[in-house]
Amino acid sequence: MIFKVLYQPDKTRNPRRETTQSLYLEAGTEVEARGLVDDNTDYSIEFIEPLQGKHLEYEQENPDYKLTEFNNK
Repeated sequence: MIFKVLYQPDKTRNPRRETTQSLYLEAGTEVEARGLVDDNTDYSIEFIEPLQGKHLEYEQENPDYKLTEFNNK
């Protein structure tokens, strides 16, 4: 399943809507997606949203859509 992860790039600052960023990744569950981001980045995760059907198709039309892959440690 594809997940959209909304995050703040820095855990030390208070979240602000203007600095929220997103990435897309493939994982089996939301818990697995959170683990991948936590293990590979210093991001502060705000929200993880599963994407499927028309919602996924809509997101894929965005020119910034790109699946993030992390190298396994």
